[in-house]
Amino acid sequence: MENMDNIRNNDLTHGRGYVYSLQYHIVWCTKYRRKVLKDGADSDCKEMLQSIADEYRFEITAMEVMPDHIHLLVDATPQFFIPDMVKIMKGGIARRLFRRHPEMKKQLWGGHLWNPSYCAVTDSERSPEMVEEYIESQKEKEWGGRGRPPRDLERLQAYHREITGLEKSYEQDQ
Repeated sequence: MENMDNIRNNDLTHGRGYVYSLQYHIVWCTKYRRKVLKDGADSDCKEMLQSIADEYRFEITAMEVMPDHIHLLVDATPQFFIPDMVKIMKGGIARRLFRRHPEMKKQLWGGHLWNPSYCAVTDSERSPEMVEEYIESQKEKEWGGRGRPPRDLERLQAYHREITGLEKSYEQDQ
């Protein structure tokens, strides 16, 4: 509790008997990294995610739907169990998107929209604004087509090194 003085009061949320500030950067990909979240499916996906957030009472503070993956910055209570919520989001969106965009199934074998894995990161050294800026910049930074596209985990690791300054210190050591 000694670090509580370092946290600005307006960043904290009060629950019954507890105080918290929890933000999760969650990323997941389409099956086979197929670029199917486009031509209206991306905006439908955003609408569906917001609907799920409203229903389950968590806040999406930043969101970007790329053609082959999704970035979310979620502000949630300590009772927010990430594996269950990711499963709810992925399952609910897949069913609805396949109904609205049946042509998507033709691009995916076996009728599965999502890769079964995901990435969830929380880090007290980055501000939520830094993560929001990163998520919002994703549309501008789409992979330039040289070599294979970086995997989300690799991209996130590079981002974390860049934000925390580890990338520069590593380059200086070399």
